[in-house]
Amino acid sequence: MSRNAKIAAGGVAVGLILLIWLPWWAALLIVLGVPTAAYLTLDPSQRRRLRRVTRKELGR
Repeated sequence: MSRNAKIAAGGVAVGLILLIWLPWWAALLIVLGVPTAAYLTLDPSQRRRLRRVTRKELGR
């Protein structure tokens, strides 16, 4: 199992646990808010690099 697959599986597990313990809107807010907050903490050069890498991956 690759590193990214492990991260994705962990994210799904955390999301399911949050859905059980919290109302659906609170779980959705956390699931969408954490990656958004992480992206916003990057400086502009890191954001450009991330977008460039993402576009290269999509072009495969």
